Amino acid sequence: MNLKHLFFRKAIKVISQQRGRCLSHEPILYRKLSTTTFPLFTVHDLSPKTPKPSRYFHSDQKANHDVLSTKLVLDSNKIEDDDTTMNQFLSHFVWIMRGKLSDVYPDCDKKTIDSMLLIIVEKVVSEVEKGGFEQILGASSMDSSSHDLSDDLWKTVWEVSNKVLDEMQKARKKEKMKTFLQCEEVKEMYRFATEAGVCGDLLRELRFKWAREKMEEDEFYKGLERLKQEESQAEAEVDGDLVSEEKPKDISLPKRHGKINYKIYGLDLSDPTWAEVADKIHDTEEANWPQDPKPITGKCKLVTEKILSLKEDDDPSVPLAEWIELLQPNRADWMALLDKLKDKDASIHLKVGELVLDEESFQTNVTDYSKLVEVHSKANRLHDAERILKKMNEKGFQPDTRSFTTLVHTYSKAGNLERAKEAFESLRIQGFRPDVKIYNSMIMAYVNAGQPKMGESLLRELESRDLGQPLKEIYLLLLRSFSQIGDIVGSLRMSTAMQFAGFEPDLESCTLLVEAYSRYGNSDQARSNFDYMVKLGFKPDDRCTAAMITAYEKNNSLDKGLELLLELEKDGFEPGILTYSALVDWFGKLQLVNEVEAILSKISIMGEAPPFKVHVSLCDMYARSGSEKKALQALETVEAKYEQLSGYEFERIISGLINGGFNEDAKRMHGLMQARGFVASDKAKINWISVDAFSRKGSTSFF
Repeated sequence: MNLKHLFFRKAIKVISQQRGRCLSHEPILYRKLSTTTFPLFTVHDLSPKTPKPSRYFHSDQKANHDVLSTKLVLDSNKIEDDDTTMNQFLSHFVWIMRGKLSDVYPDCDKKTIDSMLLIIVEKVVSEVEKGGFEQILGASSMDSSSHDLSDDLWKTVWEVSNKVLDEMQKARKKEKMKTFLQCEEVKEMYRFATEAGVCGDLLRELRFKWAREKMEEDEFYKGLERLKQEESQAEAEVDGDLVSEEKPKDISLPKRHGKINYKIYGLDLSDPTWAEVADKIHDTEEANWPQDPKPITGKCKLVTEKILSLKEDDDPSVPLAEWIELLQPNRADWMALLDKLKDKDASIHLKVGELVLDEESFQTNVTDYSKLVEVHSKANRLHDAERILKKMNEKGFQPDTRSFTTLVHTYSKAGNLERAKEAFESLRIQGFRPDVKIYNSMIMAYVNAGQPKMGESLLRELESRDLGQPLKEIYLLLLRSFSQIGDIVGSLRMSTAMQFAGFEPDLESCTLLVEAYSRYGNSDQARSNFDYMVKLGFKPDDRCTAAMITAYEKNNSLDKGLELLLELEKDGFEPGILTYSALVDWFGKLQLVNEVEAILSKISIMGEAPPFKVHVSLCDMYARSGSEKKALQALETVEAKYEQLSGYEFERIISGLINGGFNEDAKRMHGLMQARGFVASDKAKINWISVDAFSRKGSTSFF
């Protein structure tokens, strides 16, 4: 039975307005007392006319009864569902009152009890409408005959009300407790206690304790805030009354004569010059301070999505023009669009970024061009980077140091020495002091161009300017370059410079020195450096051993080469593919076909493909030995990769073919050699003429 419908419409409105005050954040204190003939407590007036709640406490010392302390908080916190809260209160209230009436009147039937409840509810509502809570509970000073209900019945009604409110308050606290159990501070303490080894019931009790303390702390501060607000309102009312009583007085400041001077640390800021400086600073801040992009809605949003969905081959100029017409963008809008495109598709981002450079609303500066040049350079797109640089010059922007630095790295990496030198000199002309990275890039460019001496001069310049310690890799790069061309003096110079720079010799530097002497043909010095490397504690590897075999080959010291291999095998060395390749080259020149084929079988057992150099040796050996089939097979392999041949290797193959009588094939290889830009040495030409003069009868002449 929904007893809410028993109330009059006006009573329901009054109760609904006041029910929030019964569900305060403050606790309700209640102690059961012995029965008296007068009300033991009063409640705040629940009428909306009462502006401030007041507290009353009544007791009878003659009856020697305990004191009942009750506090009903009237601070209203609006609840969304008023009907639900009221129904909850009424259902509990009617259920408890029905039980009490049934105990007092056991002979009455349900209909009679319902009638009693109806009378009670109607009477309570009528008193509430008249502001009767204080009047009813203050029965000690009132005539009980003025009421239709006895004082004991009123006492029972309000005891039941307090009990219902107490239960609702406990339910609310329980829900609030659940919230604080899940707060971050309690969780953090819970995790710490778990890591400390606390578990079981103790951990659970501690968590509830921390949550309860957190809830009490929250209620305490909220109570202080409410008291502060009440005091502020009271002071405002008092001040308003006082101000209305006092007559307004005219207050005026004394007239100041002369100019106001502002001095800070002896600096006179009242000078008009400082006002101009402040205006300039303000204008600069407005120009440099990042603006927020405009909100994109409607048709402009559809066009934006169309731009973001473009593919790499699509032309973005048409949707961009439509987007500009709809949005009228500023630089912030452009940057927001470019960021979205960068996350979506890098290729479209670069296309749109290049088109944006021509837009006035983008407010293009030098940095925008430099960024595009840098992106294209890092991706090895030199033509695109140069196109952006050309457009930059056409627009009247001079490339900055960032652009030239990027170009130096890019051209050096691509092996374009001339353009790298131009960018490097442009940096110097602009007064920029190149750093270590730029010097490293230029040294690499000289090394890639086969000019290690120019790279060495830059290294000396870098050391003299104290711009920083050059990397060990730069010394090794120059040492390797000198070693590859057989420059003994340059290799020794780089090795000494490394030691002066504080870099100790390692396996790589020692191997490069051995290779340098090997290419130069000085087997004794190569062996001396080889033994020094072993003395330093480095174990010779396959590459270093192959360099020693090559050195002995040039001096035709077969006995020393075989002796070295036997010594290394005693120390556990196993020849690798590089050592076997050096032996194939050596034995091929000696026309030891069986030994070469035995070594080739060992290479095949290793499961690795022989180096390209091996095919050059095989072609020369089989051609000289007259093995036409094998010679042509090796020649076919070499001819398929003629781009990898050096000038010396071309001369060796042609000489072997002429010696074997394969003049047509020799002519074809000579044509490939000229196509590569190599010119035969005089020694090779004399050899070819002499061999061709004594060629086999009936064979075609090479010349």
